Amino acid sequence: MPCRLIVRAVVFSVFAATVVAPLAAHAQLSQQERAVTAAVDRRNAESLALLERIVNINSGTLNFVGVRQVGDVLRAELDALGFKTTWVEGAPFKRAGHLVAEHPGQGPKILLIGHLDTVFEPSSPFQKYERLNDSTAKGPAIIDMKGGDVIIIGALRALSDASLLAGMNITAVFDGDEEEAGDPHSLARKALVDAAKGAAVALGFEDGAGDPRTAVIARRSATTWTLTTTGQAGHASQIFRSELGAGAVNEMARIMSEFYQKLAGEQYLAFSAGLALGGSGVTLDSTLTSGTARGKTNVIAERMVVTGDMRTISPEQLARTQAAMREIVSRHLPKTDAEITFSDGYPPMAPSDGNRRLLGLYDRASRDLGLGEVQGVDPSRAGAADVAFIAGIVPMIIDGIGLSGHDDHSDKETADLRMLPAQTKRAAVLLLRLTNMPELRGQVRP
Repeated sequence: MPCRLIVRAVVFSVFAATVVAPLAAHAQLSQQERAVTAAVDRRNAESLALLERIVNINSGTLNFVGVRQVGDVLRAELDALGFKTTWVEGAPFKRAGHLVAEHPGQGPKILLIGHLDTVFEPSSPFQKYERLNDSTAKGPAIIDMKGGDVIIIGALRALSDASLLAGMNITAVFDGDEEEAGDPHSLARKALVDAAKGAAVALGFEDGAGDPRTAVIARRSATTWTLTTTGQAGHASQIFRSELGAGAVNEMARIMSEFYQKLAGEQYLAFSAGLALGGSGVTLDSTLTSGTARGKTNVIAERMVVTGDMRTISPEQLARTQAAMREIVSRHLPKTDAEITFSDGYPPMAPSDGNRRLLGLYDRASRDLGLGEVQGVDPSRAGAADVAFIAGIVPMIIDGIGLSGHDDHSDKETADLRMLPAQTKRAAVLLLRLTNMPELRGQVRP
């Protein structure tokens, strides 16, 4: 996902011991569900091999060839399961593209969400899968989110092996640019939004908190803002005089101070300045990540630019915060001016009754499998992800049910391989139960 969780929870050894112990709770499963879980176990070696295979394919977001190669591997798996697969060309939004797989059926439509790309471009030294011991493997994107992609395939395989997939109504979307979304977002996420129409449920297989006892029912937005202030140039000894005013840097300081005083402390709201350049001359590159500034101590700064990040829990909080920031910017110190702009960022996914209900169903499946309870992650720990683009379309969504591990987006990224069959069983049983809930057919949003 493009914006990581702030804290990664540890997968406690007590939970791991529960996973590898005999599942006494199987008595809570139906005959069909027991057939599905047995199929997951039989196929686990294949799932591990698939995980190693795709981790060893570099698919950094800007490595279009590699992204397509991972897509080709997953496409072959889905074709074999009877899905109709399509590659959505990414040229209109400057990315490799997306894989969409459709399996029409009589039950409620269920949307599965994965992604093919990683943060590790070909220039990264971190390129290969490495088995560290019986329970741990290391590799680029092994949990974010190639492990989640394998869980999707593994769950569908198990349902097929148990002769239960044929009547299911499932669409899977694997975006090719989740880590660095294409531009504009309206085109980059069109395939996902289109696939979400008519869906009663959506499941996202990001790694989430890295803790199998949690899932995500709410995600904050990811918005970039750029604030520019200008002032009158002149000799520093004359600053604050009526003809020269306060200068661009003091105007910036006023605005940032008022942002803090008015907005800091609001629940789930975060805003942070990440880059600041000020002086007599300022340039900012097109990526908003670097630039240049020049000035002298005895010259009043004529221009200052600050770029930053903002996170909100709901569209209402986003709109309210932007309005408050614009109002603060509109007031100026003498002889200064200021302007703020906001990016086309990732939207928020607010917590909802539907999301909570779906979490309850996932929790029930986990308990019945003997894998313990699953609780929702605090939204303040959840970054942005693709599920947020469909929050207004699909009435029931959870995310973060992919492969557990640690240190994603780093060269220490590792997976707890004991959790691969466990997470696959949870997903497969949940899919079966959702399909058998006819009341979900009436929950589709217009």
